[in-house]
Amino acid sequence: MKHSTVFSMVLCGLFAAVTAVCSWISIPTTVPFTLQTFAVFCTLLVLGGQYGTISIVVYLLVGLAGAPVFAEFYSGPAAFMTASGGYLIGFVFTGLVYWAITAVFGDKLLVKIIGLVLGTIVCYAFGTVWFMVVYGWDDEYGLITALVWCVLPFIIPDMVKMALAVVVSRRVRIAGTSKKAA
Repeated sequence: MKHSTVFSMVLCGLFAAVTAVCSWISIPTTVPFTLQTFAVFCTLLVLGGQYGTISIVVYLLVGLAGAPVFAEFYSGPAAFMTASGGYLIGFVFTGLVYWAITAVFGDKLLVKIIGLVLGTIVCYAFGTVWFMVVYGWDDEYGLITALVWCVLPFIIPDMVKMALAVVVSRRVRIAGTSKKAA
């Protein structure tokens, strides 16, 4: 294995651990308000689409295997059966969308932000549909209610977390670049 491959694998594991820690920082609501999405954004911005998505998958597999890495210390297959389980799966699609957009349009900051925004919309879609499945919604409580409960309260906080992730990732990249030059 090449040094850069080993280093990338280590970074994937490290960012999976950072995502776990960020998921534990939580404000309980119907769908918990955590720093998970902040970690997902940072992971993609620092590692790029390919390794960022791999890191997200590693994080989910560790949780699926039973380590309490999800919000509210949930773990195992049961964590995916909760109201927020669809958002966990949505994180993978956030990564895939980001990866596809940056692969096609390059890695300029605006392209990265567009990739994160579109990926987040896809994550919201997965999460909202799964929320509706878990709660068995009907005509009385439908899509609009689910969007008001599961998406609307999170749009502004997620945009703030995205902006912070851009700032943090630029600092991390600058720090990494300056050490290479030294």
